[in-house]
Amino acid sequence: MLTNLAIMRRMKRIIQVRVSRGDKYFVAECFDLPVVTQAKTLDELMANVKEAIALQLEGEDPADFGLAPDASILASYELEPEPQVHAKA
Repeated sequence: MLTNLAIMRRMKRIIQVRVSRGDKYFVAECFDLPVVTQAKTLDELMANVKEAIALQLEGEDPADFGLAPDASILASYELEPEPQVHAKA
């Protein structure tokens, strides 16, 4: 049987969010919660992410989502590779 300490150690301490650029907006998708949001700027997007996660967890026990109560948010920005240009010899 797992103790409370063992359960707390297994909980995720980081909420992962992937950020990408769409045609007109930046989009954030959360891996750990059912949260997706968009905004015109990265600053707006990060504010939206914080608010959306807070609303998702409002009145909920973070442990029900496998999250520690003091979990941080880690946002990763997905970059599109630049086209390769080769010099002519």
